[in-house]
Amino acid sequence: MSTDLTASPHIGTELHRYAEALLANLTADAALSTAPPKFPDVTDHWLAPAVEALTLLMRGEDALDPLGRAAQLDEQRTALFLCLALAVAGRGDQIHASWLGIAFGGLSADKPVTHGQRALWLAAAKGAYGPAGKIFVLRRLDSVATPSEVEPDRWLSAMTPHEPSMVVPPSLVDFPELAELPELAGPVQAADQLARLLGRCVEITSTRESTGTELAGRAGRPTAAWIEGEPLAVLRHLIGSDGAERPTDSLTGHLLTDLRPGSDPHLAAIALHMAAPTVRAAAEGLVLATQVDPPESVTMPLLGHRVVLRPEGPDPESLAAAEERISVEGVPARGRPWLAYALLALGVAALVAALVTPVTLPLAALALALVAAGGHQLWRRRRHERADAEYVTAQLSELRELADSAVWALHEYARESDKRAQTAASDLAELTRVLRRGPRAR
Repeated sequence: MSTDLTASPHIGTELHRYAEALLANLTADAALSTAPPKFPDVTDHWLAPAVEALTLLMRGEDALDPLGRAAQLDEQRTALFLCLALAVAGRGDQIHASWLGIAFGGLSADKPVTHGQRALWLAAAKGAYGPAGKIFVLRRLDSVATPSEVEPDRWLSAMTPHEPSMVVPPSLVDFPELAELPELAGPVQAADQLARLLGRCVEITSTRESTGTELAGRAGRPTAAWIEGEPLAVLRHLIGSDGAERPTDSLTGHLLTDLRPGSDPHLAAIALHMAAPTVRAAAEGLVLATQVDPPESVTMPLLGHRVVLRPEGPDPESLAAAEERISVEGVPARGRPWLAYALLALGVAALVAALVTPVTLPLAALALALVAAGGHQLWRRRRHERADAEYVTAQLSELRELADSAVWALHEYARESDKRAQTAASDLAELTRVLRRGPRAR
């Protein structure tokens, strides 16, 4: 049996053109006013009786005979063609209960999802087959266990992809260095990610509840919804308008894609239902991360010196070591003021010479100048030493003030930790309630 639409010239011409025109009418929401032509020479291909059956169904006439002939030639392709074509036409409620099962086929976690399965998945998610179609897809997906090797972090990353590099709690705004410490940053980031995860879950369920009328009937069908969608692409491939199918993704890959922000809200709702156990487990892990007690001590740099901070105050030993380094580094090594001493010694020598020699006035003037220069050198030296002492005193005062303020910030962080854990527990309860709502709630 041939399944290639180009294998017969009859299929490649008249049947092919009619099938393309039929799809164009479906997407344009146009009525089918004429009966399908007969293809007497095409007896070995499923598409001819399938097209005839679709046309009769669209006109409200009995299509049992062509349905039987098409199913004998290729039951799965016939069911897939009719399910998707009726969905595009807004007549998804006319499909037979068994067609979806035949068209969908088997689903496996370790094999890629076919384009036909994805198209049926999308159509059912948008309500093309009514509540029964959505429940069918949910049951098919539920029957396939989500691979256990998929880490919860992958699901979290899919739902909350834009994670900030650092979250600074209010208590540590003045000390961002503390917020970078892993033992303090972990609970804060966990609480932030849990809040964003809850927001994404609420967004999915709220969007699903507010999307309005689904594709349940022809009158309310937004025709543009199918123009570039998967169902039409699969239909075009079935009738031979497209070439080889593009590579498809695995079940887990599709679910992760559907959970990302900006994805189709109907698909996101089903993906959230599938990922609910993993999302809940990940949320519980985030709650546990927020309940970690603050560390008994942390080490942070203050003025470039590492100081150990404890709830009762800065560690005396590390603080004393930091103060010693500030005292040493704050006073540069200047050496002795040999130049000043030399000037003073020469001044004294010139003064003695002025007293014992006849050249009194010139030597006296020279002695005065030398003594003045030496004294100026000593005065500058003393001024620099006083400035160094004042700088060291200011640095030591600032070090102690920063250490005390950091300790108070840690106390405030500890008080925030209790509130953070309570908020996380509340977020988990709300997230659990949202997940229990599920797609079947509609």
